[in-house]
Amino acid sequence: MAYVKVDDNEPLEKSIKRFKRMVEKEGIIREWKKREYFEKPSTILNRKKKAAIRKQMKKVRKLHVSKSY
Repeated sequence: MAYVKVDDNEPLEKSIKRFKRMVEKEGIIREWKKREYFEKPSTILNRKKKAAIRKQMKKVRKLHVSKSY
């Protein structure tokens, strides 16, 4: 569950941006359009690697299911 503590002197827009980032990072909601914040190249690389691993595992799972019949 994503939650953000807002300080008294913090602008509301900044806290909303942090919340959106946290929600997307946890995978609750994925935003497919242009990113509204800077993402480090290493973070992009890690996200793409994880997606590739998920895709590969899905192929392997599908292959094992089709061979078992």
